[in-house]
Amino acid sequence: MTEAGPTSPPRPWSRGIRFGALFGAFSSVVSVMAIGRAWAACDVGVNAAANSMTLLFLAPVIWVAAAVPWVVLYGTLGRHHRGSAVAAGLVVTVCFTWFVVTWLGMPDSYPDPLCRGNVPPWWPGFIPA
Repeated sequence: MTEAGPTSPPRPWSRGIRFGALFGAFSSVVSVMAIGRAWAACDVGVNAAANSMTLLFLAPVIWVAAAVPWVVLYGTLGRHHRGSAVAAGLVVTVCFTWFVVTWLGMPDSYPDPLCRGNVPPWWPGFIPA
């Protein structure tokens, strides 16, 4: 019978993948929910089924796009400063989520009389759109 020796601590790249999967999923869910709510409030799109299908296809793309910065940040910066890597990852995730929601959820080229400036009425005024 062989004995298991001490396990090596997980490398920063593998931790980056874990954090990326977790926070990427969170960012994807929040983005898709906010975009869907903005589209519904401003009457964007053909109908609810078409919008839902579009968001269904967008969700994994947003997930991967939000996970990649975590892998890179934690793999490079996390070797020396884990706290800094987590803080930078959170800032990037929040900025990415804001960008995706304002870019996809509030299209400037869509004429809509329901939402002034294509910004839904529930959008907080202190967050730029």
